[in-house]
Amino acid sequence: MTAFPNVEEFAAAKGQHLGRSEWIPITQEMVDRYGALVGDEQWIHTDPERAADGPFGGTVAHGYLTLSLLSAMTDEILTIEGIQHVVNVGLDSVRFQRPVHVGRRIRAGATLMTVRQLPSGCLFGLRVEVEVEGEPGIACVAETRSLAVPRP
Repeated sequence: MTAFPNVEEFAAAKGQHLGRSEWIPITQEMVDRYGALVGDEQWIHTDPERAADGPFGGTVAHGYLTLSLLSAMTDEILTIEGIQHVVNVGLDSVRFQRPVHVGRRIRAGATLMTVRQLPSGCLFGLRVEVEVEGEPGIACVAETRSLAVPRP
């Protein structure tokens, strides 16, 4: 984890790669629960038997499941002292470049791309790349926007 003692030093890291999260296993149970929660129980995600003969050779995680794990992964990558909390404020872009097969592990790496001081806190943008253990390339790349709110 990269720890910044204050927002000023965090801002000075603009353009730098901040590190990588721990690996997260993607299990069939996780995919099934996510599918049930959001109402996307398509067989490529939830039916291992049918998916074995499908386009990916097995079940794959929902792209939005991968995306939903970004907050947890970026929390492992960086921390800023003096911050009360960080609020997700949006995404500028997202691309799902390769499937994430069930049974694999993923992790994220983050680069600090933008930093802007606002009256309400520090608005910052990360380029977050999700990789799949043992596979070449990037599974998902997202440009996230967050607001680091200072302690009162």
